[in-house]
Amino acid sequence: MKIAVLGAGAFGTALAVALAREVRPIGLWARDPKHAAEMMEARANDRRLPGVILPELVSVSAEIADFRMADVLLLAIPMQQLASFVAHHRQTLDSKALVACAKGVDLQTGRGPLAILRAAFSGSHPAILTGPSFAADIARGLPTALTLACDDDAIGARLQDQLSTSTLRLYRTTDTVGAELGGALKNVIAIAAGVVIGAGLGDSARAALMTRGFAEMGRLALHMGARAETLSGLSGLGDLVLTCTSEQSRNFRFGHALGRAEAFDACTTVEGAATAKAVAAIAHAQNIDMPIAAMVAALVDGRIAVGDAVAALMARPLKKE
Repeated sequence: MKIAVLGAGAFGTALAVALAREVRPIGLWARDPKHAAEMMEARANDRRLPGVILPELVSVSAEIADFRMADVLLLAIPMQQLASFVAHHRQTLDSKALVACAKGVDLQTGRGPLAILRAAFSGSHPAILTGPSFAADIARGLPTALTLACDDDAIGARLQDQLSTSTLRLYRTTDTVGAELGGALKNVIAIAAGVVIGAGLGDSARAALMTRGFAEMGRLALHMGARAETLSGLSGLGDLVLTCTSEQSRNFRFGHALGRAEAFDACTTVEGAATAKAVAAIAHAQNIDMPIAAMVAALVDGRIAVGDAVAALMARPLKKE
């Protein structure tokens, strides 16, 4: 079974490193030929994942055609680039076992990664790998548990077996909606948690924000057909806790910068920023109450100040929990 990871960002590189430790060759695609050459020469990805050595069984290439013989392709492509990537590389991806590793909602179409893949490849059963994880932890071989969701349980079971390692434990589910939305929505709440801490509102406020944010996640996900137990698992609550409480989270750091009115590195991918805007639009259209997501979208667009957003949330009508 040949496995390749398409996308040499931090997470894609970490997955390649973890899988190659199990004594199997792993292909890693980098978009930039110069970056690919640097990685092969240095046996490291110092641009995205410094301090991690690439095992000899990881081969890096910028030629997408080099991965046509792979049976399983892990798509570690940023959410907002996934649709165009699929359109450009349809021939290479067709008839493969595809595993999306992006978290979010496409701003242009309102689709998640699995919907994008299903639309491109009729009759396919793509999977999604999601859950509480940081690339640095995976690459260092620290124990990590993730959710692998696929609507075909037989395919999911095969992928679970092929992609699990001694340090990377995968739990499978057929609830692709819940797994997909859990991973997307927690990024929005993580931005809000970062804002709370950056603005100096305290840990009690963050705890309240996380709890009410989890309620929002459930309202939208259950409306879209997710199962409650999925939201309470690794891909929902587990990922929410991690990203709302650690500065390793890019979404949390972005929110922290917003809360402090500081600039943020524009080169850093923050999936929750675009997802907040997409989710706010969906919630409005579906008449689903998601005030935190709406406030994050407004903050990202610069339509409201942090103080005004906090005041608006605190002034909402009192109600039962």
